[in-house]
Amino acid sequence: MTHDEILAQFGPRESMEYDVVVVGAGPAGLSTAIHLKQLAADEGREVSVVVLEKGSEPGAHILSGAIMDPIAITELFPDWKSRGAPLHQPVTDDIFLFMSERRAVRTPDILLPTNFKNHGNYIVSLANVTRWLAQQAEALGVEIFPGFAATEVLYNEDGSVRGVATGNLGIGRDGQPTEGFQLGMELHAKYTIFAEGSRGHLGKQLISRFKLDDGRDPQSYSIGIKEVWEIDPSRHTPGLALHTAGWPLENDTYGGSFLYHMEDNQVAVGFVIGLDYANPWLSPYDEFQRFKTHPNIRWYFETPPGGRAAKRVGYGARALTVGGLLSLPKTVFPGGALVGCDAGYLNASRIKGSHAAIKSGMLVAEAAFKALGANRQHDELTEYPELFERSWLHAELNKARNFKQWFKKGLSVATVMTGVEQFLLNGRIPWTLHREKPDHLYLKPADKCKPIVYPKPDGKLTFDKLSSVFISNTNHSEEQPPHLTLKDASVPVAVNLRTYAGPEQRYCPAGVYEFVADEGGGERLQINAQNCVHCKTCDIKDPTQNIVWIAPEGGGGPNYTNM
Repeated sequence: MTHDEILAQFGPRESMEYDVVVVGAGPAGLSTAIHLKQLAADEGREVSVVVLEKGSEPGAHILSGAIMDPIAITELFPDWKSRGAPLHQPVTDDIFLFMSERRAVRTPDILLPTNFKNHGNYIVSLANVTRWLAQQAEALGVEIFPGFAATEVLYNEDGSVRGVATGNLGIGRDGQPTEGFQLGMELHAKYTIFAEGSRGHLGKQLISRFKLDDGRDPQSYSIGIKEVWEIDPSRHTPGLALHTAGWPLENDTYGGSFLYHMEDNQVAVGFVIGLDYANPWLSPYDEFQRFKTHPNIRWYFETPPGGRAAKRVGYGARALTVGGLLSLPKTVFPGGALVGCDAGYLNASRIKGSHAAIKSGMLVAEAAFKALGANRQHDELTEYPELFERSWLHAELNKARNFKQWFKKGLSVATVMTGVEQFLLNGRIPWTLHREKPDHLYLKPADKCKPIVYPKPDGKLTFDKLSSVFISNTNHSEEQPPHLTLKDASVPVAVNLRTYAGPEQRYCPAGVYEFVADEGGGERLQINAQNCVHCKTCDIKDPTQNIVWIAPEGGGGPNYTNM
């Protein structure tokens, strides 16, 4: 049955009315809700706020490095320490390495640009910070509905956003309602704030519908892949933040690594690769596994004499919106706004986005609160972008506006120019570099590129994708319709496989896509949607833009704990 047929047979949907509906219980969405309630309490007013979260709980789908700049959370909760916020491990040392296959050279501290210095910042599990923010929000009276994915934007007759609808539950793989069918619910609001994270399903639709990216540079993304390990105490340095550039990536490929020493002998190790890479033979997941074999990196995971063996305890992946200020779309439209990574506030030069997400949520809350006080609804919150342009966040992103663009000129040029812009000029940059095309258009035909042969995983330091997905606690009901859809089922074989050697089987970090033999002796694309960790890479990097990621049934996906 089609969506319209289901509504005709089982509708109408029940609805609930709020002043503000927030889609996504990440740092941006929760900060929006929290600050609205704080502002209302300060003036003795009532503002009704609800937050929808597609994960099984707030934090379940949150993954980041992460080093957190506390500037924004301090503005949100000046007493966050006494409230028990899980920012316990301050950064104690910064190391930046340039790596070749066998060697590594440390950048002298005196030459390290300010964007790579982390004094005063904290190594955190952003998933746990999000859980804490959810607790603060509920204590203020915010309603949070976990396990409810917003799947549809609702519009008024004049075209303004009226709210959202949650997805139907209990739809079988054949599209027919099952015995457990439950119709989705409509949530109407005077203003609807979209905080879905990078490449948001609904945010993408809104950007297209309202042409929010007109006049902006094409957006750019990276994929971040992360593991959490417990290592021997003798090789653990609490607060150490190590970053690398260079090997195993080629000089013209944007990317690098991080290794953050957390509390309790745990280390977060990860790799970030720009999704504007050109070689379709490249596999971000396998580049990450290969990176860990470098002598300067594997040392942390080896068992010292008389020591204890390292153990991998977590895995995940997600896209990062890294286009920066020049790619930031218009963030408001009639009836709503975009915040956090749904808009693209992450500062790629600092490898940080959580402080920006929190700040953007606070800014839109101030704009919405003012509008509600004036009895406005469903119009543009023009005060939000105005507040942003006067904020420290705008100044910070403006300093970093050229960072990603320099990497298209190679690692050496990017390194020198980042140093010039951030160290010598201190962000007072008289020039601006622009991007010309979206990430998927950079991919070259397979026969124009050198194949990459990756070593087989050893199961101790390096692993295959399926064993990694297993420890991400990812789960989707196999009975629900696949949430990874194709516009044209013939394209994967006719174009992607024939021209690009089937890049989807390599850029996906979860083994979702594989080409298998069909009954006619040819090949077909098999989609293992139950493996999906919701990173959105396929939606971004597919060279034909034929793959469309949509929100699955609420509660499905990864269940990250300490990520």
